[in-house]
Amino acid sequence: MRSELTLLAIAFGYLALLFVIAAWGDRRAEQGRSIIGSPTIYALSIAVYCTAWTFYGSVGRAAETGPSFLLIYLGPTLAMLMAPFVIRKMVRIARAQRITSIADFISARYGKSAGLGALVALIALIGITPYIALQLKAITLSHAVLVDYPLTAGDRLDAAPFWADKSFWVAMVLAVFIILFGTRHLDASERHEGMVAAIAFESLVKLAAFLAVGAFTVFVLYQGPGDLFARVGETPGLAELLSLDAVPGGALGWIGTLVLAFLAFLTLPRQFQVLVVENVDERHLRRATWLFPLYLLAINLFVIPIALAGLLGEAGSDPDSFVLTLPLAAGVEGLPVLVFIGGLSAATGMMIVETIALSTMVSNQLVMPLLLRTGRLPRRGQGALAGWVLGIRRLAILAILLLGYGYHALVGDAYSLVTIGLVSFAAAAQFAPALLIGMYWRGANRLGAGLGLVGGFAVWAWTLLIPGFAQSGWLDAGFLVRGPFGLEWLRPYALFGLEGWDIYTHALLWSLAVNAGLLVGVSLFSRQSALEQTQAALFTQALHPRLDQASLWPGQTPRGELRALLDRYLGAAATARVFAGEDAQDDDRPAPGAIAARAEQALAGALGNASARVLIDSVVRGEALDLDAILSILDTTSETLEMNRRLEQKSRELERIGAELRDANERLRELDRLKDEFVAMVSHELRTPLTSIRAFAEILRDNRELPLDKREHFLDVVVRESQRLSRLIEEILDLARPESGRLTLHPERLDLAALARHGVEAVQQVQEERGVALEVAIEVEDAPVIGDPDRLEQVVINLLDNAGKFADDAAPRVRLGLARHKRGFRLTVEDNGPGIAEDERERVFEKFHQIQHQDDGAIRGRPRGSGLGLPISRGIVAHLGGRLWVEAAPHLGGACLVMELPEAPAE
Repeated sequence: MRSELTLLAIAFGYLALLFVIAAWGDRRAEQGRSIIGSPTIYALSIAVYCTAWTFYGSVGRAAETGPSFLLIYLGPTLAMLMAPFVIRKMVRIARAQRITSIADFISARYGKSAGLGALVALIALIGITPYIALQLKAITLSHAVLVDYPLTAGDRLDAAPFWADKSFWVAMVLAVFIILFGTRHLDASERHEGMVAAIAFESLVKLAAFLAVGAFTVFVLYQGPGDLFARVGETPGLAELLSLDAVPGGALGWIGTLVLAFLAFLTLPRQFQVLVVENVDERHLRRATWLFPLYLLAINLFVIPIALAGLLGEAGSDPDSFVLTLPLAAGVEGLPVLVFIGGLSAATGMMIVETIALSTMVSNQLVMPLLLRTGRLPRRGQGALAGWVLGIRRLAILAILLLGYGYHALVGDAYSLVTIGLVSFAAAAQFAPALLIGMYWRGANRLGAGLGLVGGFAVWAWTLLIPGFAQSGWLDAGFLVRGPFGLEWLRPYALFGLEGWDIYTHALLWSLAVNAGLLVGVSLFSRQSALEQTQAALFTQALHPRLDQASLWPGQTPRGELRALLDRYLGAAATARVFAGEDAQDDDRPAPGAIAARAEQALAGALGNASARVLIDSVVRGEALDLDAILSILDTTSETLEMNRRLEQKSRELERIGAELRDANERLRELDRLKDEFVAMVSHELRTPLTSIRAFAEILRDNRELPLDKREHFLDVVVRESQRLSRLIEEILDLARPESGRLTLHPERLDLAALARHGVEAVQQVQEERGVALEVAIEVEDAPVIGDPDRLEQVVINLLDNAGKFADDAAPRVRLGLARHKRGFRLTVEDNGPGIAEDERERVFEKFHQIQHQDDGAIRGRPRGSGLGLPISRGIVAHLGGRLWVEAAPHLGGACLVMELPEAPAE
């Protein structure tokens, strides 16, 4: 027996580590240094799909049905291959509509229906509760195996009160974790950064643990894969386990399980949460499309070897425990604890994300619409609703985990891990018709979707859920064989006489047939409301260039009423964001469509689309859009819109030509004035070195008896001034080329990070001779941009040289930084000099402008240039589609020259 106290300390210590990681992630987000902006973190968070079912149950399924376990992972792989077409559209819709959950997504698609959202939330709650119980069962089972091995399952899982059940306390600790890091913001559409960071970490832990036990099995217990499979071949009946004939249901079983896994991956609440709600950049899908399938391959690499080794050896009779019992039977001590932590990671990761998703549904789709309609919410006080909503979500989290624990305690022991998982998969798959058909067919309506969900859920419950209760002893199992009331054609496992099928494929076929059939059939013979038509257009035409919520906004409402509504329910900060740039004195005027749409989106992010619509309807005045009005916006290819567009285009062209003529006239006058100023400035700048050259040349000519050292000194001055004159002429030519349109650039795809390093190397020697300490802070591995490498390096060198000239005299320092910023890259060059006054920051880009700093009334002497470097640099950067400006240095305290360039498009 192993020390139970030590094992519990390790388990709860690991959970405490998750607290630390989540808190660190949230703190980084508050500092503006988000760690979930990485596509790798995004891909690892999707791996929450791999639960305790994967960690323990895949081996159990492989031991019983051979390679059929792979279908559970081929389905998500297929879904990720289709991500650019399906998941990307889901992400864009969710961002535009401020979607908070899959229930909110389906509710918003079908006219922001509160009833439909509540139905989806109830189905999810009923269907996913067994899945949460599965995770608790896995934790309980693995703990019992570690503590009491080699006792059998029946010996070690004695009945005990709930306060002595370890899985109960795991559920309570997770409840505290989820409440702390899953309900920090009222807006449920905001990212749970700390939670996502913890989930990504857990994905690495469970992968490392499973690979460790797999490598131990293959290369320590056996002499490699060849030795293992040779022994399998010598064991009668065991080699057949590897054949495709072992898959339940044969070829139909393969297809059914593959489709089931594909649909469940898109519709499981936790997967929708990480795939869609937590997505910060849809471009992250590019890496996830190959990195997540690679993760699935790695975590399943040793499933069959472990299953075969368990069947060959003395690992016990429970295949779900082979991952633990194999190293225990070999007498290894440390590895089983690592495996236990890996299984704990797999279970807790699923429970955390699933509970957050379900609690958001319970709050936004079940409780809030009910409270709004009964008038039991606070109606006064700024932000009065925030405390209510967060409190409801926290209570829902606790209730969901207790519900999962109750199912585990009462029913869960009657099933294997895979059985529970597949039942929940089939429940989540009922959301697929309403979700997928709704995204691509505008004709799908609320009545069809609702009846389809009810019908599909009823078939699922009859064919999978109710038989499960019967097999666990809670119901008389006679109806499984004879059918209810002796009606054999209603037998749950052979509905309408369809016998011989795998029970999951059988249930999926009938439930989806009823679900999709009712959705399509009822939609074809019933009408949509005006709001349904609007939402259908927004979902099916999500990328339409003329379509936005402001253009489809119905009715009017005074700004004051809208402001008061937001202030009461969301608080002053959220209201200020919605009304940014609007004058509070205009509260009596109607709110523009854009503001009304933003207000509804803000409410939707906190309360869900259905509740947001109820609140907005309470202040809006006017009629909803009818079908004709919507079609006039959407059908942009119609003849009327085309003629209007052409007339408007001609009118705009005439106005533009008139404005261009006026602007051209003004520009000619301005150019004439600038020409005179430029000629005067050039003449002055050229005269300075010429005067010096002439003066020293005359001295040399008229004083032939000058000492040799004097002559050499004067000649050096003449050479330097000649070089200065040449540089000045070249810079004037460089300056003239962009303005005349003759600047020759050779744009190509290049790495700005590498180019910046080359620029640093080019000036490093000169800066060291000046005593300048040069610091480099490049935060990205590569920074792909489009630019002319020679011209761009000229800009970087110019900025570094300029900073070195104006750094502090006593201890000059220059810092070059490069980091990602929004959709491009930002390069900064700072110095620790006196800085540049705010009113001078634009003037430094004027031709020949020189900044002179004074100390105690005396001008500081420092190397001076022509005053053309920065104007030339700005011209080059502008031609490459970027910007160049000056601001205060955040690190060194002096001036900071900032260059931004857009990221190059993917090759």
